[in-house]
Amino acid sequence: MSHPNPLAPFQPRIGDAAPDFSCRTTRGELALSDYRGRWLVLFSHPADFTPVCTSEFVAFARAARDFDAIGCDLLGLSVDSLFSHLAWVRAIEERFALKIPFPVCEDPSMAIARAFGMLDAAAGTSATVRGLFVIDPQGIVRMSCFYPMSTGRSVAEILRTVRALQLSDGHDVATPEGWQPGDEIIDFADMAREDGLGVSDWLYRTRKLEVSK
Repeated sequence: MSHPNPLAPFQPRIGDAAPDFSCRTTRGELALSDYRGRWLVLFSHPADFTPVCTSEFVAFARAARDFDAIGCDLLGLSVDSLFSHLAWVRAIEERFALKIPFPVCEDPSMAIARAFGMLDAAAGTSATVRGLFVIDPQGIVRMSCFYPMSTGRSVAEILRTVRALQLSDGHDVATPEGWQPGDEIIDFADMAREDGLGVSDWLYRTRKLEVSK
């Protein structure tokens, strides 16, 4: 019989309030509560000056305007020091000729990482940290994902997910796999029929979203 691991990390689930925190960042002191009223993508990475993390930062920087256009901010996090963050951001900007327009939090005590379940209580390094949380304007976790150190995340998929969540909130609809803005949404109109008689595609129907002008 297995027993729960007392050192297993607590991880906020979808629908939970995101744990508040304050930290020093590359753009000054910030708290998670500062982002209330806007969507937020909080993403962590194992270490500064590493190639996979650098590729993610470049992708987030290039997509920053797209996130901002839908009312969504970006906030990076790692256990490295603020001085390391500043040097790494400068190196990325020089190497790729682009600005990192979002702040990066330092978490040397790993307190934030542990509060979000990115590390267990016994962890002594950041080796397992590549987590991401989408937090809505009310401070509620709406999506989370964890990737291994070897695999970079798809920034395009994260942006798509935020857009889909916003559409669902605004119009009380569901989106199918791979949905993109302008695509059809799930049509639940006839799915309540118990027998499906007379409805040839009762299992799966889509329709265009009707938006009142």
